This record gives sequence, structure tokens and C-alpha cells, in this order.
Amino acid sequence: MAVGKSAIGNQLAQQLGARFVDTDAEVTAQHGTIAEIFALRGECAFRELEARAVARAIEEAADTGTVISLGGGAVLDSGTQQLLATCTVVYLEADAGTVSERIARNSGRPLLAGDAMERWRTLFAARQPVYERLADLVLDVRSGSVPELARRVEDALEQFSATAAGAAPAATKKVEK
Repeated sequence: MAVGKSAIGNQLAQQLGARFVDTDAEVTAQHGTIAEIFALRGECAFRELEARAVARAIEEAADTGTVISLGGGAVLDSGTQQLLATCTVVYLEADAGTVSERIARNSGRPLLAGDAMERWRTLFAARQPVYERLADLVLDVRSGSVPELARRVEDALEQFSATAAGAAPAATKKVEK
């Protein structure tokens, strides 16, 4: 949440000449803002819409170089987790200090109502093990511009692909600064 998935993903797609899909944008284009969906239909309804958007994006991206940005909670769905097993998953790792300014600028996040940073810490603590388990690559995004971070993702993906082509699947690789 607020780590720059959309910005870095879009930049990466541009660098690769690939299609970019932001599943949150797909949901909001069809159903209204996330805040509206939460208010009118609840989180459970949003998660169902989100899971369908992720499944559609992954299905449409099959055998292409599409870059897909998922909402921070999308990975909690077991069906989404199974679909992600067919993809190369990059976890953009940040800490509270990195996201606090972004969260302060964007108050439209329903799960961060009230004490936004305390809520973020709670959500992150629950989600982090899932992010780490699903990730093929982990990129530290605590520093660097969007173009720099996208370049680091691109480099890590090239290295990951080369390793995967020449050997058995490797363990998660952490990409540092």
C-alpha cells in the first residue's frame, strides 16, 4: 500500500514497450472509486471485484510481457495466489517512513481511515509474509526515483529470466539499492 506499484509498474511497462494494467484502475473504471465501493457495498464486495479484475488481467496477459500492478490486499485471495504462481511476481518492499508522506497526501484509502500509519503498520504486518512467500523478486523501494526503480526491476527481471532459463527455479532474490 502506497509503495509506488502503479508508478513503477507503468514506468517499467514503458521501458519494456509492454502493456500495463493496474487492477485497481480496472475496478474503479467499471465500478466507481474504491472509497465508494467500500462505502456502498463493503470490503468483501470490493475484494470480489478485485479478484475478478486480477484474474482477467492475468488471463489476458498470458504469454505476453504485460506488467500488472495489483492492489496491496489483492494477494490475500487464495485464487489470486494460485494465479500468481504462473507469473513472475515482484514485491516492492518499503517501510513506514517511505510510505508515510504518500499516505498523508492520499486520504481516499478506506482501510487507512483513522490513524492511517497505525492502520498501515497493522495491515503490512499481516500482509508482509504473503508478499514474501509469493515473490520471485523483492525490490527495496525506499530510495530512488521512479525511473531508477523501474530500471532496477528491469535489470532484476532480466537476471531472473536468465537464471530461470538455465537452471531450476531459484529462491526469492532480493534486489538492494
